[in-house]
Amino acid sequence: MIDAIGRPQSVLVLGGSSEIALAIVAKLVPARCRTVVLAGREGERLAEGVRAATAAGADVVESVAFDAADIDHHQAFADQIFDRFGNFDLVIAAVGVLGDQTVDESDPAAAAAVMTTNYTGLASALLAVAGRLRHQGHGRLIVLSSVAAERARRANFIYGSSKAGLDAFSQGLADSLVGSGVQVTLVRPGFVVGRMTEGMVPAPFATTPEAVADAVVRGIESGAAVIHVPPLLRWVMAIMRHLPRQVWRRMPG
Repeated sequence: MIDAIGRPQSVLVLGGSSEIALAIVAKLVPARCRTVVLAGREGERLAEGVRAATAAGADVVESVAFDAADIDHHQAFADQIFDRFGNFDLVIAAVGVLGDQTVDESDPAAAAAVMTTNYTGLASALLAVAGRLRHQGHGRLIVLSSVAAERARRANFIYGSSKAGLDAFSQGLADSLVGSGVQVTLVRPGFVVGRMTEGMVPAPFATTPEAVADAVVRGIESGAAVIHVPPLLRWVMAIMRHLPRQVWRRMPG
């Protein structure tokens, strides 16, 4: 179980090759996290994550196949993972793709693939995992959302709407889990400089995977329900949400 000072001893990552998720794991393992299961599409990035967690000192580190779009198998996946490894203190939902708005806006199938990965598929997996956490009676779900979820901009409304769906879903899931011993933390970073945004011009208040990881670890320790990274974005978005539409649609990309 997560101990009295907020240190989980086991973690399951959905989206096991995510830079942010692996940065979180890198901070958790030296602080007593002994079991790390990275679930994602097989490849060098997933294998790299396994090597890093092993080198950091975790006792059990494994990768398992997982596809957010494979909705028909999410319940079986959750059952197999929990039956095999036992209870998990922490589950990190880090699945996500940015897409390419210039392409996706004129390609409905590509847009739907972004939405399935970021929202509907991941929501399906979260329900399956949340059911097992509810059954064990403890644990925390960390859901990587985005400030883009708070108000979709013209330049990225496909990605933003998919994150908005995930964000609203996660808030409702958190409410449904009250009294079960399971808690949900939503993480809303701004522009994260990393592999997914390579080649893009950083937006104001840009951050890094390591900074997001630091904020998440602090949030686990404090029991935070929502985390903005950097924290100033909480207040920036409080203003942005209320800008007139005529002003908002002229916001840069």
